[in-house]
Amino acid sequence: MDKPLQNRVAVVTGASRGIGRAAALALAEAGAHVIALARTQGALESLDDEIRAKGGSATLVPVNLKDLEALDRLGAAIYERWGKLDILLGNAGQLGELAPIAHIDQPVWDEVMAVNVTANYRLIRSLDPLLRASDAGRAIFITSGAAHKHKAYWGVYAVSKAALEALVRTYAAETVTTPIKVMLLNPGPLRTSMRRAAMPGEDPLTLKTPEDLAPHIVKLALPAWDQTGKIYDFTQDGKVIEPQPPA
Repeated sequence: MDKPLQNRVAVVTGASRGIGRAAALALAEAGAHVIALARTQGALESLDDEIRAKGGSATLVPVNLKDLEALDRLGAAIYERWGKLDILLGNAGQLGELAPIAHIDQPVWDEVMAVNVTANYRLIRSLDPLLRASDAGRAIFITSGAAHKHKAYWGVYAVSKAALEALVRTYAAETVTTPIKVMLLNPGPLRTSMRRAAMPGEDPLTLKTPEDLAPHIVKLALPAWDQTGKIYDFTQDGKVIEPQPPA
């Protein structure tokens, strides 16, 4: 079987369910050793069982992404064991509350920003030297159309994803002369628990699944991927979008 990611090391956040779980399985099946981050030990162990059953390998890291010192320790541990990181998938995210901005409580705002923005900044800070040590470092972050649509009641989530896009595009600009490629990925509506919470009346069987998306994540993780600082739009069959500044 072809293993295009053989001998490569990948970090996946939010790996216990949804997009993160499907991506971890697909990356492992493609040959990568997956460092799987999630809060739930039991769900990580279930993921590990499935990865091993398919002949892959994983390292489990039960962690809350708001534990910023733990993210620093993660970088040090990866350096000690592998000396590099080839793939970072920043997938974990919080929806928060769908409500008017004036009604969002501070703890809800803080939680969404901590997970969707600050944790990804700290992952970049911790793992950047390891991505630079790879011959073809790949950093992929899950964004959302909400960052651009500015729909009523989606404020906290939309703001967090807009901030994430600014963070990721800036990192892409800072690594443009290196072998690192940095991409945003817009999955669109998928059959996930977050989508179910946001749209409880929607028929989930009308949606694509995280497993449908996973091969596209593997594509972005390949050493052959040659674009950076752009949005890979799964809703448009993988069209790569060049973010446009205001006229």
